[in-house]
Parts: sequence; structure tokens; C-alpha cells
Amino acid sequence: MLNEIKWATRQRLQYIELMAYYTGVVTRSDVAKAFGISDAAATKDLKFYGDIAPENLLYKHNVFGFVPTPGFKEVFADLSPVTVLPMIEANLTVVGGPNKDSAVFGIPVDGLALPNRLPDKSVLAEVTRAIHNRKKLQVSYHSLSQRTPDKKRIIEPHSLANTGFRWHVRAYNEETFDFRDFVLSRFEDALCLDKVAESSMQYDDDWVEIITLKLTPHPKLDEKNRTSLLIDYGSNNEIIEIRIRRALIGYLLQQLAVDTTKDHSLNPKKYQLIVLNRDEIEPFASWAFN
Repeated sequence: MLNEIKWATRQRLQYIELMAYYTGVVTRSDVAKAFGISDAAATKDLKFYGDIAPENLLYKHNVFGFVPTPGFKEVFADLSPVTVLPMIEANLTVVGGPNKDSAVFGIPVDGLALPNRLPDKSVLAEVTRAIHNRKKLQVSYHSLSQRTPDKKRIIEPHSLANTGFRWHVRAYNEETFDFRDFVLSRFEDALCLDKVAESSMQYDDDWVEIITLKLTPHPKLDEKNRTSLLIDYGSNNEIIEIRIRRALIGYLLQQLAVDTTKDHSLNPKKYQLIVLNRDEIEPFASWAFN
């Protein structure tokens, strides 16, 4: 029966679970405001959820809403922190404005005001259309090593990648006959061509292949800091293991400020981690080890 529930209804049921679990209560007005529906429709959703998962929520008159029971188990939503925190950070607005009541989850979040390293929306649309429709893309791209900045090139994009600092486009480059990353904000213009891409993701070995990056606290850190760092990364032993696409290893090392020198000579207060399986990793991210 769960598979037969319409997508829009499923979204509201997922919201009910997330709101109840992470704020401690979900009310009829919460659901109505978040999705722009009537109170009656919201009541219907809450009743429907109660029919499906009768042991999950309990109505409390003092809060005029439903609270999670001690035995609460999610049915529709992925409630893992890795999924939920970006949703809370997005802070989707209902009526606009910075106040608590304008946020779907009502949880204040702030972040670094990083520069906007993105292209014009018309450029992005051409890129995403080429990916979605598996077409060739003609672009003007400003590479740091490019000799002729205004030269048009043809690429065959298959994926977008967010490195934490900026967005990249993973694509086959017809000029160099290989797959590589293009910084999205360096596209001056783009045009989705009516030509089917000859390459695809399945031929991009570094994108398809997943490898395990093994890290450990910097040996120059004292025992207290090493222990705190391992707790911070959720490691129960001396090793922090992260599975990642081979094509993205270098960006991860950069993002985590890993000391990639052979003699671990960088300042451990800034570069708190080192690579354990360097010989296995370096061939796929040589630029991050120089």
C-alpha cells in the first residue's frame, strides 16, 4: 500500500515524520502552512499517517499537536543527520522573512557567506538540459591553463558535483579525449546542441569507481586532540574511512584540510588529518599531493 501513495501525499507524510522527530511536535497548522493546504486537508494527512503508523505519534492536548512516542520508527522519511541537516539549513520559507514563523522547520540556521561562484541561470539551464537529454554541449570556458579563452569547445556532460566550495560539471572533453571536471562558474556561455552525446557516465571510470579513503589524526597532535578528532568524525578506532568517487578524492582532501606531504610537515593545528593509504589514492588525485 505504501508504494501506491501519491508523491505529493508522501512528501507531506515525510514532513510530518521529520517535524515530529526533530522538533518534538507536529501540528495541523504546521502541515497546512508548510504545504499551503487547508486545515481540514492537514488534519486528513495526520489521520492518514496515524492509520499507517499508529505507534509513532501521540496527541497531546497541552501542545495541540502530535509528539513522537518512545518507540518512534520512521516509515517515510530518511531521518539520518546527513540528510536532515541540509534540509534544515535550506530553511524553506512559507511567507518569507527572517523570523522563526517563516521557516518550515522553525530552526534558525546560519552559515558562511561564501562568494557566489555560479553562472547565469540561462547557462546553467543549457548545461542541465544537455545532461538530462544526453546531448553535446558547446561552451566558452575560462580555464586557468587555457591558451585561447574565447575558443569554443564541445563537451559531453553527464553529472554535476558539489565540492563544498563550488560546483563542477563532469564531462567528456572532445578536445583532449578524456573525462575531466569543469568549474561551473567559469562557463561564459553554453548551448545544448541537437547532437546525441557519444560518451556517457558508464565510460568514465574515475566517476563510476568508488574507493575508500583512509585517514587518521595527524601524528603531531597530542592524545587528547587525537581522541577528540576521532569522536568528531565518528570513528571507533584510529581510522576514518570515507567511500568516495575516485574523481572527487582531491576535492575531499582539500575540503578536509588533509596534510598530504610525505613527511607530515604541515601545521597539525590547521591540517589535522593525514592519509593512510597514500599509494592507493595518489594516482587519482596527484594534484592534491603536490
